[in-house]
Amino acid sequence: MSFPTVRHRRLRGSAALRSMVKETRLAVQDLIYPIFVTHGTGIKEEIPSMPGVYHWSLDRLRAEIDEVAALGIPGILLFGVPETKDACGSSAYDDNGIVQQATRLIKEWQPELLIIADTCLCQFTDTGHCGVVKHNPLTGHADIDNDESLELLAKTAVSQARAGADIIAPSNMMDGYVQAIRQALDEAGFSGVPIMAYSVKYASAFYGPFRDAAHSTPQFGDRKTYQMDPANVREALREAESDVIEGADFLMVKPALAYLDVLRAVRDNFDLPLVAYNVSAEYSMVKAAAQNGWINEEAIVMETLLGMKRAGADIILTYHAKDAARWLGAGK
Repeated sequence: MSFPTVRHRRLRGSAALRSMVKETRLAVQDLIYPIFVTHGTGIKEEIPSMPGVYHWSLDRLRAEIDEVAALGIPGILLFGVPETKDACGSSAYDDNGIVQQATRLIKEWQPELLIIADTCLCQFTDTGHCGVVKHNPLTGHADIDNDESLELLAKTAVSQARAGADIIAPSNMMDGYVQAIRQALDEAGFSGVPIMAYSVKYASAFYGPFRDAAHSTPQFGDRKTYQMDPANVREALREAESDVIEGADFLMVKPALAYLDVLRAVRDNFDLPLVAYNVSAEYSMVKAAAQNGWINEEAIVMETLLGMKRAGADIILTYHAKDAARWLGAGK
């Protein structure tokens, strides 16, 4: 049968009918909100390239945490901006590091709020790279030492879990990182702490504002030797498969907006919970256009997040989370 017997518009005739047949739904429970914590006092410093996103000192952090919890957002992704940096990123795995201090406080204030600890060295090394930099005598260049970096990343994960982190989220893209962290967590008595693996992380231009926020711009070169080539999809499936085999509990695709096809490919091939990271430049572009009056911010954000869900994401990491929660009616 065809038109006029078949009329697709019959199912679009009212808001109630459209809601009844809606295929994909977005809820506040799908959202995770990234937060940047730093040393010092009295700090609530807006990140210039990310309007509405702030650096928080611990003495001012509680208001932000309480707001997130009141909105019904189930979890935060915690990034730390340290006081000092060195070649091995030692403040990342210091039990009194900024992420560890923040974690302990947040667990006192809002014990039900999930704390997801970003596990990487880039904010903590003086090179801005995600691992330990060594001179390679074969090439004459400085390279990231994969296996030595794994030892420090494992130490970082254990320190974060010891502070009370509910989920470890390694974003470093070293080979074997899930296995190294899983083994270290298990041996330290944290076998129940899940790993949210940054399985598919591209060497993307969409990270620019984040590097402003995390003070993590590489001091030389780039991250293309360990982050993925944006041209590759089959490689993404190999990366995800490795993480599954090594014991990941979640898979992630980062960035999300320009990689919806990759999200769908990962969703179709693996059955672990899938996370989409709606990254900093994706956020900042919308904010800039909205501030200029060029777009309807709410409509654009909600359509974008819905697109990520439709592509297969179960969970969305987004700087829009607080606004989206309000638009979804949470906290009313």
